[in-house]
Amino acid sequence: MFGYHRHRQEIKMASDLFLAALLISVASLAGLAAGARAGGIAIYWGQNGNEGTLAQTCASGNYKFVNVAFLYTFGKGQAPLLNLAGHCDPATSGSCTFVGADVRSCQRLGIKVLLSIGGGVGSYGLSSRADARLVARYLWENYLGGTSASRPLGDAVLDGVDFDIESGGSAHWDDLARELKKYSGKGREHKKVYLAAAPQCPFPDASLGGLGGALGTGLFDYVWVQFYNNPPCQYTTDSGVGNLARAWEQWTAIPARQVFLGLPAALEAAGTGFVETTDLVSKVLPVVKKSKKYGGIMLWSRFYDGKTGYSDKVKPSL
Repeated sequence: MFGYHRHRQEIKMASDLFLAALLISVASLAGLAAGARAGGIAIYWGQNGNEGTLAQTCASGNYKFVNVAFLYTFGKGQAPLLNLAGHCDPATSGSCTFVGADVRSCQRLGIKVLLSIGGGVGSYGLSSRADARLVARYLWENYLGGTSASRPLGDAVLDGVDFDIESGGSAHWDDLARELKKYSGKGREHKKVYLAAAPQCPFPDASLGGLGGALGTGLFDYVWVQFYNNPPCQYTTDSGVGNLARAWEQWTAIPARQVFLGLPAALEAAGTGFVETTDLVSKVLPVVKKSKKYGGIMLWSRFYDGKTGYSDKVKPSL
């Protein structure tokens, strides 16, 4: 009888241990799943000499992506021009190679660094598929895995290209995306070429499209939609989250890997569209995080984020 009870106790103990191990495993998997869904922050750097260095930006620990802004002149036979505001003068040979060293510093931290092309002020556009091919070749040779002797940021290999196309028409951006993707896995480091885009929130975007156009190609990994300077699809305290939610639903239907909510990091960073951090956390994030394509938020810009600490305040809630 004693042996029988001991046997039952051993079975019960084994069963309890198994159940405990199973619960721990389930909790761990749930934690991993939550971590996988946790959003990151993309930031624009390069347009204010008082925003700190690129290395300092990445060392803050707040960002998953940094867009170096902007290559503001290119295409249609124009000599490409990079503007990094007060940081350095790309037109002077060797002036910006320290930025390349910072790129590598960021990448060692696991942060993807992309070159942002276009911007709100610039002279750019594409006249043909052949023109798109030429621009892609230039970007590859000078900023990605190519070997041009005149690389503005030295030998650093950026992770990809961000399309911040706010003028220059809508033609051939899809061709540029296709040409750039052809370089994935090539070059001395065999790196993937990531593509990102920053369309305006009215759907579809006037330059990059939505379900059609460049963004309909399925080639874009990250799309950070600008939900500012566009009142019809912004959040406001008066109208609430409805307009933003309707636009968000449209944007998350495009064939992109992840979609981000683009916001100004300070009231003065944009004409309209600033969302207080408390409203973002309590009212906006619960809506946008429902999408499986939710990737996090994008902020304009590092300079303003440094002033307000916006990313510090919202990062735990992303």
